[in-house]
Order: sequence, then C-alpha cells, then structure tokens
Amino acid sequence: MGAADTGYEERPRGVKGLELYRSLVLCRELERALCAVNPRWFPVEGEEAVVVGAFCDLRDDDAVAPHYRGPFVVYLMRGAELWRLAAQAFGKSAGYNKGRSVPFNGPFGSGVVPWVAGDLGTSFGTATGAALAFKQEGSDRVCVCSFGDGTANRGDFHENINLAAVWQLPIVYICQNNGWSISQRAATYLPAPVVARADGYGIPGVSVDGNDVEAVREAVSEAVSRARRGEGPTLIEALTSRRQGHWAGDKSAYRRETDTVEREDPIERYASRLLERGDATSDKLERIHELVAEEVAVEVERARREPDAGPSELGVEEVYA
Repeated sequence: MGAADTGYEERPRGVKGLELYRSLVLCRELERALCAVNPRWFPVEGEEAVVVGAFCDLRDDDAVAPHYRGPFVVYLMRGAELWRLAAQAFGKSAGYNKGRSVPFNGPFGSGVVPWVAGDLGTSFGTATGAALAFKQEGSDRVCVCSFGDGTANRGDFHENINLAAVWQLPIVYICQNNGWSISQRAATYLPAPVVARADGYGIPGVSVDGNDVEAVREAVSEAVSRARRGEGPTLIEALTSRRQGHWAGDKSAYRRETDTVEREDPIERYASRLLERGDATSDKLERIHELVAEEVAVEVERARREPDAGPSELGVEEVYA
C-alpha cells in the first residue's frame, strides 16, 4: 500500500536543533488545543521531552507504540496529517479511526501500533509481537514502546518484557514516569524505581532525565542501536512531571505542591541550551512558537468543521466483511 492509500509519506528520520525544538512546541500547542475542546483529553504538558526524544530518530520501517499521553506528535513524525489527527479527538468521520472509540491511533501503514482498548497496557503485547515478527523475518527493524508508571504495575508489563528478554527481541521499553497514576502518587504504588526491574530480566536498565530531550534521545538511540545488533531489549525510565490533572477536566484537588517534584520545563530548558550554543536567537524561537500556534489553530478549526461520524462510518459494514 502506497503513500496515496494511507496518507503517509516516506520522510527522512532524525531531527535536530530547531526542528527538534519545533517538535516540542508542536506537541504542547496541539495538546493544549485539544484539551481546550475535549475535557476528557489527557494533557501531556511537562512531558514533551520524553515523547519527542524517544521517537524522533526511528526509521520508516520501525514500529512505534507510544503512550496514550502525547501520541499525536509521534504520529506526525510518522507522516500523519495534523487536521486528521485532530478530527479523531472530535469523533469526526475524517479521522484516521473514522470516529470510533478512543482516538489514539495513527494512519494505517505508518508503523503505529494502535491503542484500541479502554484499558491501559494492551499495547505491550502488540508491540512485543511486532518485535518478534521483526526477529523472525531476520531484519534489523525495531519497536519502541512507551507507557506510564502506573501501567508498569500491570501483569502485561512483566510478561512481555520477560518474553522479550528470553527471546532477545528488538524492542525498547520506555516508562514515561510522571509521578502519578491518576490521583495516586508514585510512592504509593512503586516501592522501587521501575528501571530497577531490569536486573530481574537480565537486560540493561537506564534511568534518564525525562525533561532533557537530548538526554532521552541519546538513551533511546543507544538502546535502539543495541536492539538492531540483535542484543535484545532495554528498559528505560524517563523521570518527568505531570503539570496538570489526569485529564483536561481534572482539577486535581487531591494534589499539593509537596506531593511531587516539579521538574524544569522541557521546552524552556532546550531553548536555553540552543541560545547558549548560539544555535538560535530569541526572535527565531519566538517566531517558531507563533508559526506553530497558527498552524495548530488552522488545522484544529478545519477538523472541527468536518462532519461527525455517522452510520456509514460506524455501521456493521465497517465491522463485518
């Protein structure tokens, strides 16, 4: 199936400098726009460096299974159209999932492992299965799978990582640890760091500052290279912060400043680094913000004008052949 059939175009992998910065800004602006119109959306603000850094360097033939918090920027990296992604959040027929169920699915043919259940952790098995298929075909393709710290306590986590370790599958598991599982602080359900579990599976475990996009990128790139060489999986724990409630409409009255460690804003941090290196000027960075905000506003409004999903998209002919 070609690009014309899927809405997905082959694009060179690997971003750097201002392009990496733009991805961070795009992630935040798009998620803010979706939160503004959908109170059940899951905000990713404060966690953008994990999402962008983890998935920015993969090849077209690799597979991705991003966390449900912030997946759209990953799909954009894979060639998705912004307005069609936004249409998914509104239940529009033009969305990649035609208005069905949860909206966290990328375009078919882009190597995205679909998130199709109302329960978390279901992507573990599909992502690990993709890695098994890559090994069986004798290729050097890899799968990168991210998930939250709460999801790390599911049985799916243990079963799949254990299997991947035994069979030396080409997959990288990334825990996007924002310190919260809905309204519970991590200390109430994680007696030890998630990365400490890697020893029990006999695989490398890496802890990284999840608000440093370059640090995340480097850690994941090393793990991906290891997987391509046939050396098996890696478990990475990226420590970050959830700056808002579990969903957009969650006022998080359960939360106090003393309940969590607020980490440095990932976008401001990378901006400061670019300025210090002389890779950008303040005017240039501000212009990127302006252009991204304008693009998001236009594309989201386009999505809102699309027709809602109806019988032709949600009917039995879409379920049974």
